[in-house]
Order: sequence, then C-alpha cells, then structure tokens
Amino acid sequence: MANFNKVSVRPEARTELHDLLGLTGAEVSVNHLPAGAGVPFVHSHRKNEEIYAILSGSGKAVIDGETVALTAGDWIRVSPAAKRQFFAAEDSAISYVCIQVKENSLEGYTQDDAVV
Repeated sequence: MANFNKVSVRPEARTELHDLLGLTGAEVSVNHLPAGAGVPFVHSHRKNEEIYAILSGSGKAVIDGETVALTAGDWIRVSPAAKRQFFAAEDSAISYVCIQVKENSLEGYTQDDAVV
C-alpha cells in the first residue's frame, strides 16, 4: 500500500476530498462559483474552523454580517461559531479551497513534527 493518494479535480461546483484521498485529520473541498453566484446557505460549525484559500477570481464573504472582499491570493480563517456565506463577484467567477479542521487540535506543525 502506498503512503500517498493522488486525485485530479475537475472544475465542478464543489469537490470534497475526504473520501477521494482518504483524509483522516481534515476535510478539504475545492469550490467554483460562476460570476454572480453565491453559496445558497449561511452556515457555521460546532467544532471545526475553516481556512479558505482564494485560487482565482474575486468575490466576497459575509461573516457575522461583515462583508470581506476576496481576491486571488487571499487566505482567511473563520472560527467555528461565525456565520458565513461566500459569493462570486458579479463580473468574475471565484475558485477557492476550503480546509476544515477541528479548532485547537494542532499539537505541532512543520518544524515541530518533521522527522529528518
């Protein structure tokens, strides 16, 4: 059995990688919204924070009623309790990755966890 999994993601509205990659510590999704479109619901989480990476395009997030402009290269972390909804700009599609992990679960990171 290999110590890695690989998958190609097609430009669909949403692709969740949990099952496709056999993820055990995070949920990762790749998302594409066409110009003028938005996620059709507001949501929050019980335990998981979300980290969003804007890959291309522009749009906005409305987080707890505050509008946050988003453009390619932006990263944003949203706490579990925050109510959030994402939108593409009227004249631009937006593509982003969402990484969902349990808040306060990181016990180490690259420098602490690496084995050389």
